Amino acid sequence: MADTVAAIFERLKRLATEAGLLDVEESTSYGNPALKVGGKSFAAVKNAETIVISISLDDKDHLLEMAPDIYFQTDHYVGWPHLPVRAAMIGDEELRLRLTGAWLFRAPKKLTERFEHQPRS
Repeated sequence: MADTVAAIFERLKRLATEAGLLDVEESTSYGNPALKVGGKSFAAVKNAETIVISISLDDKDHLLEMAPDIYFQTDHYVGWPHLPVRAAMIGDEELRLRLTGAWLFRAPKKLTERFEHQPRS
């Protein structure tokens, strides 16, 4: 059974909560369900197959080389700090890690400092 956009968005919300990400807002980005921090989107569900995460260009290049079965790029995203992810190909642990990185990339400095100093369970 293919994932639906709603199911993928629920997965993103669950993983963001599990990661302890602070001040996450449910919103939209270009009409797609998105998670934002400080008013900036850090993860969005583009369609039933694709999640788009925010990421530095250096990290983006690394992931494209490391796992081309999970991460890919279209002409639209070349040179931009966003990376399409194949939702069905990425496991929860890896996705939680990428969401945390995307959140850290987009969150205001004071919030990232608060996150980095919170106790971990």
